[in-house]
Formats: sequence, C-alpha cells, structure tokens
Amino acid sequence: MRNLRVAFGLLTTLPFKLPDDWSVGDSGRASVWYPFVGLVIGALTWLGWKMTMLVFPSFVVGVVSLAIWIVLTGGLHLDGLADCCDGLFASVSIERRLEIMKDPHIGTFGVVGLLLVLFLKAAALTSFGSDSSFGILLATTLARWCILPAGLLPLARLSGMGADFASGFRRSFIIWGAIIPLVIAITLGVRGILSLFVGLVGTAFVLWLAKYRIGGVTGDVFGMVVEVVEASVLLVFLIGAQ
Repeated sequence: MRNLRVAFGLLTTLPFKLPDDWSVGDSGRASVWYPFVGLVIGALTWLGWKMTMLVFPSFVVGVVSLAIWIVLTGGLHLDGLADCCDGLFASVSIERRLEIMKDPHIGTFGVVGLLLVLFLKAAALTSFGSDSSFGILLATTLARWCILPAGLLPLARLSGMGADFASGFRRSFIIWGAIIPLVIAITLGVRGILSLFVGLVGTAFVLWLAKYRIGGVTGDVFGMVVEVVEASVLLVFLIGAQ
C-alpha cells in the first residue's frame, strides 16, 4: 500500500505521511491511485457541501465548500495553474517561460487565472442542487485521472515533480485509473458522459498549449490540467442545476 500512501501524501493534506525512503519515480508509480484519491477529495467536499446546505444560504455554501476543497488539497493544483498562466502566456523565450513557472512569485496572468477558476467553482457550488452536486465527485476524480495521459508527453524540464512522475509512470495505469471516473460518469447520465468529453477537451487544450509554448509538460502543467478539468466538469453540471 506504499503507492496509495504516496498518492494521498502528495495530493492531499490528509494525515498520510510521505515515506522517508522516497525513491525516484514514486509519484509516477502512485499515479494509478490518483483517481481514487480524487474520489475521496470529492466525497469529503460533497459532504461539506451537503452539511452547510442545512445551515447556510447558498452563497455561503459555495464559499465554504470551496474552502474545504482547497484545504483538502493544500492548494497544490492552484499553484500549478497560477505558474502556468504566468509562464505559458508570456511573450518570451521558452527558457524564460520555464524560469517564470519556477519563480514562487505570482504575476498578473496568474492572479487572473486563479480568480477566474475560483469564482467559477464558487459559483457552481452555490448554484448546485442535490442532484447536480454529485458532479463534484466526477470533477475531482476525472481531473486526477487526466494527469495520467498527460504523462505521455515529453518533459519540458528534466528535473522536478514532472520528471519524477515520468520515471515511475506506466501506460497501463491510464486504463486501470479510468475505471472510477468512467463508472461515476455513466452513473450520472448525460451530464456525466458530456463531462468526460469536455474534460478531455480541456486536457487536450492544456497539453497542446504546454507542448507549443514550452515543448512539453512539468508538474505545474499537471496542476493546470486538474484545475481546468475540475472547473469544466462543474460548468457542465450547472446545466439544468436545480
């Protein structure tokens, strides 16, 4: 169960301590569990949404639920989103874009990207009804599965989490990891299936952008994939929300 422990330790703030004897490629070997970890994040977020719905007005529910979501993940993927917005959209050389993405400071594009995604998520969580709220489960698990096919692209940087992921990743993980999001999507009906399509389109766009702008992927690109897919799925589940 080492790989499961690594997956929880990397992707959540839940009390799963990363192993002291970290080996190169551990993040990639643990990736087969990423969709399951996403399901747990989604379930806890949905539970928080459900409980706050009993007490607070919808606007407060959206904000509190989003706060729970962010705390559960430690804002990990939001950081990647901000770095990618700053770097990928900058009109500079590839080398300079990579430097910007590695810089811990956040720029204008990063702020705008963060605000757009956070406002969209909060708006969706505010607008959801009991039925549409299950989209949270699909959003979190599908988004983390989408990291897996992203691992097939070349690396833009030969060090960091992206490189560690690539060294342990296996193509077969894509198939095994797809089971959970597929089951959830089918169970949720038309919006679930549509969410799969929209999520894959969003992933393809981010990966194309990364390949075009920096020549491949990094750990930050994985974070952007997660945030774009999550927001896209929530947007789909706003259709007919009641």
